[in-house]
Amino acid sequence: MNKTYEVRVTRDGRWWMVRIPELDELTQARRIGEVPRMAREAVALHLGVPVDRVAVEVTIEVADLPVSELIRAVLEHRSRAEELAKQALAESKSLARELASRDVPMRDIGEMLHLSHQRVHQLVEK
Repeated sequence: MNKTYEVRVTRDGRWWMVRIPELDELTQARRIGEVPRMAREAVALHLGVPVDRVAVEVTIEVADLPVSELIRAVLEHRSRAEELAKQALAESKSLARELASRDVPMRDIGEMLHLSHQRVHQLVEK
């Protein structure tokens, strides 16, 4: 099992400063997307091991703003919202089908579900 190295990233002018505290290493990147690769390369060079054997855990801070922590929260909320949207779609489809089977007009179902009658038709037909 490979060790995972903690990487702390801060902004300095136009550069991202990439620190690996455990190894007292510092490198930099122009774009945040370059940070994991630059960090792995710095660790690999320091230890004399292949880059593909290095794992890093990146923490980003900008002006004392815990960006990594906030990103995790946003992604968690987004994931939860996607799950709720799937659930709402399934429940809308089920209810629309049930109402349609009882001869409720598509336009009325749409009004109740806050959907267009075209969308209700799609839900019922799928």
